[in-house]
Amino acid sequence: MKIVSLTTDNSNSDSNRIGVLLDEDQIAILDPNVFSTSLKTLVSSSELMNALRELENNEWSGAKVVNRSQAQINAPITDPQKVICIGKNYADHAREMGGEPPEIPVVFNVFPSAIIGPNEAIRLPAISEQVDFEAELVVVIGKEGKHIPRSSAMDYVFGYCCGNDISARDWQKGKPGGQWLLGKTFDTFAPLGPFVATEDEVDDPQNLDIQLRLNGEVMQSSNTQHLIFKLDFLIAHLSKFMTLCPGDLIYTGTPSGVGAGRTPPVFLGPGDKLEVEITGLGVLSNPVIADS
Repeated sequence: MKIVSLTTDNSNSDSNRIGVLLDEDQIAILDPNVFSTSLKTLVSSSELMNALRELENNEWSGAKVVNRSQAQINAPITDPQKVICIGKNYADHAREMGGEPPEIPVVFNVFPSAIIGPNEAIRLPAISEQVDFEAELVVVIGKEGKHIPRSSAMDYVFGYCCGNDISARDWQKGKPGGQWLLGKTFDTFAPLGPFVATEDEVDDPQNLDIQLRLNGEVMQSSNTQHLIFKLDFLIAHLSKFMTLCPGDLIYTGTPSGVGAGRTPPVFLGPGDKLEVEITGLGVLSNPVIADS
């Protein structure tokens, strides 16, 4: 299933709902009295997921179906407990940034307040002049786990979606100590969506084409098979340090082609448009504006 968080334009009673994309044009809106209005809550409950599977088996009988043009698609999850990011997880990106592939995962985080959904604007902060883009596959954790064996790590995945790890390079690298957190966690710097594809929708998450376009021009083009640290390894590794919880997000790293790695560098400006596309996970599109 391809699950979305949405707001419809029909009435206030239809706001903040969960839906399922039936095709390119139609969305089945789930009853909030049964399924809640939070995808994180749905992810956390095997009972709700079983009810959703039953609804799917009944061909969405009784669900309200609307045209996609009637709905505003929001960030699928806005309230994760953790947003965990992996740096330098493609060898070509590590090298374009002046380093070598790391021996262990480079891990940092951003705050949930950075998350925005499709078609929401990325706001360029007044205190940065070097804002960059990073297309990433995002893993959505489906159940709680600590000290997870690598052999069973993928059992903890709920689904996948597109992400964009927006980065203020002049803060990430240009300040004393390297301010990775501050450079990555400005408001609007973690676009996410347009939907979460449940794990059964994705045949092989380690073989997905990933691309970023800036104003229609392809800037990044790779495949998740080139991830240095594979998804099962990352989940097992992270769980040695922290309890992974339902709804946690793992941004798994970006391939080469980012603006800071180019000669001359290419940084974002007002009026730009970014699109992240990953096989089977749709297109995450965001305009860029100056912060007001």
